Amino acid sequence: MWRRTTILTARRGNRVALGGDGQVTLGATIMKADASKIRRLLDGKVLVGFAGGAADGLALVEKFEAKLKDHPDNLPRAAVELAKLWRTDRLLRRLEAMLIAADARHSLLISGSGDVIQPNDGLVAAGSGGMFALAAARALVKHTDLDPAALVREALTIAAGIDIYTNDQLIVEELA
Repeated sequence: MWRRTTILTARRGNRVALGGDGQVTLGATIMKADASKIRRLLDGKVLVGFAGGAADGLALVEKFEAKLKDHPDNLPRAAVELAKLWRTDRLLRRLEAMLIAADARHSLLISGSGDVIQPNDGLVAAGSGGMFALAAARALVKHTDLDPAALVREALTIAAGIDIYTNDQLIVEELA
């Protein structure tokens, strides 16, 4: 079930944006179309989004926020600490979600299997439409001068036209 959502981050220069669609599904039924899967943490210095079960994603965002408070100027360290906890805690390891986190310097994918991945190109996606959004974002980076927020919005819109679990009710946040 964790795959039924889409989130994407893109960065250009010193700007980064993170966006997600608003669809929440239960089985093959759309339960909500305008959910917010993107949060600002650490007084707005960090963006985080989740793909997966809503309750699972929100629980992980809460745990991640605690790790950020322990390591406020070190997003990678906070992400590694969350990944370690997520993988070893009996209750947390059952959570089905993925997180994408971004600050002024880093964009990271964090998973329950212990992965903390920083892409070379500043583009990270997760969820059922994630690879569609990622492919669109890579093409947009190569062939346009769109700013990160516009790039994320356009790539997610393309994914929404392909993936049945992604809609076009987008929330995009940007750090400048």
